[in-house]
Amino acid sequence: MPFFHKIHCKYTGIKGILTVYNHYLKYKYMVSEKALKKARILVFWEKHGLQATLDAFPIKRRVLYLWKSTWKKSGGKLEALNDKSKAPKTKRVRKWDEKIIAEIKRLRWQHPNLGKDKIHPELLEYCFNNNLDCPKISTIGRIIKDLGGLRMFPQKISHFGKIKPIKRQKKLRKPKDFEAEYPGHLVALDTIEEHIQSNRRYVISFEDIYTRFGFAWSTKSHASQAATEFFQLCLKIFPFPIQFVLTDNGSEFAKEFSKKLKELHLTHYHTYPRAPKMNAHCERFNRTLREEFMDFHKSDLLNPVIFNNKIIDYLVWYNTRRVHYAFKNQLSPVQFILSLQTNNFNLPQECKVGWTYTVACVILEKMYNNFMFVKGKNFYYQK
Repeated sequence: MPFFHKIHCKYTGIKGILTVYNHYLKYKYMVSEKALKKARILVFWEKHGLQATLDAFPIKRRVLYLWKSTWKKSGGKLEALNDKSKAPKTKRVRKWDEKIIAEIKRLRWQHPNLGKDKIHPELLEYCFNNNLDCPKISTIGRIIKDLGGLRMFPQKISHFGKIKPIKRQKKLRKPKDFEAEYPGHLVALDTIEEHIQSNRRYVISFEDIYTRFGFAWSTKSHASQAATEFFQLCLKIFPFPIQFVLTDNGSEFAKEFSKKLKELHLTHYHTYPRAPKMNAHCERFNRTLREEFMDFHKSDLLNPVIFNNKIIDYLVWYNTRRVHYAFKNQLSPVQFILSLQTNNFNLPQECKVGWTYTVACVILEKMYNNFMFVKGKNFYYQK
């Protein structure tokens, strides 16, 4: 049975509710403000006459008759007064000499993925020698787009000599205008890699973008299972529900990590390749960890137990006492959380559970005093 068969509406059985709902959708989304204004002007015309309408509104006579004709033809439907598309019915087609298009294809084939700015000098010389008009740089980019992009990727061959098919998956990117509006709205994760005496050690960092609450943990493994265990630990420490998670495209944030986020019904945003500025808050938190703690305890990374016990002390001070630049160097992350009133958290409407006044401090102190951790495959804990 489909899931929607189990949905029960409290308005079921009320006579006319479906009609009212359809009218609501119609006037909310199908009828624009301009259409409503046109309808009011037409009603004013019918009530007060043509001359009074022309004096009251800066509209020409023929426009009024056009609106009236359109409204009558539609049978009195308001959505007929919506503005129509102003795009031309017959659009211009970009036409260039076949020799120019062939030369662009040749250049892209000889130099894979060459940009339009680099193609222009070569194409300009070719057009000059053949007495042709050379398209501008922006036009070259549009021609390449019309040709399907002309993108090429190198083929990978397995050790059996067979060509591996390219499996490129589209990843969900964080919208440009996205801003964290409440605690837990968006959290970011990243990994710091260190090389010590021919050994690799990894420090996974976590930060809530709205409150700047930070956490970090050391591990020997770079697998997705390690990031998954770290995120489960963050869920216990961070005292707010999480909605969006932002990471880079590293392998530690794939497979098991992505599977865990799907189980928790969390949205996973990825940054663009070679674009650390999309995760700027977490990158700045990593620099703070390096300059204030990691550079002075590098030798402890060889033993994750010792390093994690020490970094807990630093993180407790970082979250509870150290003032943050985002709060004008007046409050620490936990102090900022406690300064928020329960009814001013600006949480989504479906979440109606208020948080106790000292919940963050209690959790941090409990983590600090008890070290209630369990020994796992990739993390090292102390009871």
